[in-house]
Amino acid sequence: MVKPKVLIVDDDKSVLDGLKIILELENFDVVGLCTNAKDAIDVVMQKNPDIVLMDIRMPVMDGIDGTFNIKTKFPNVKVIILTTFCEEDYIEKSLSFGADGYILKSSDAKHIVNSILSVLDGKVVIDKEIALYISDVLKRTSKQLLEKTQNLTERELQIAKLISQGYSNKEIAAMLFISEGTVRNYITSILQKLNLKNRTQIAVYYLTKFS
Repeated sequence: MVKPKVLIVDDDKSVLDGLKIILELENFDVVGLCTNAKDAIDVVMQKNPDIVLMDIRMPVMDGIDGTFNIKTKFPNVKVIILTTFCEEDYIEKSLSFGADGYILKSSDAKHIVNSILSVLDGKVVIDKEIALYISDVLKRTSKQLLEKTQNLTERELQIAKLISQGYSNKEIAAMLFISEGTVRNYITSILQKLNLKNRTQIAVYYLTKFS
């Protein structure tokens, strides 16, 4: 069995060492440890990890710019943002940069491992506390976005809901008795109608509107 390759990026050495131990015990291949996002981009080029665990506040280059660069140059590489409540402004900025998940840095080992596996399986992972914060931000700043719901069909709303609940395209297809290609077509339509960029934004949109 091929081990998933993980790159960990954090300027706190104790966090790096702790996550490395946890992930290696869970049969992940930790291909690099970086203390800033600039170095992380170089490691992504060299090691081609499956997923990056990205801290936000770091010297040289922070996790927001790092996520933007990685998702732009290497769109197949998954990125999970590690955040704390004192970084709410950073969460807001990172929404449009294509991160595949947002989890609290204080999460226990099991949650971090399960989040990585979920994202690798094509799911969106957003910790409830972070989703609630993002929802509040969008309710304050994106009134126009919230008014676009009527443009979505009943099936598109159904798929948006399932995405917000963390289901992958494959799981959605099985649940609705349609093909994965049809699911992808619906997602493309949702993104176009709402002027969104990725599955994570669809999940946040649905949580904002209906949670």
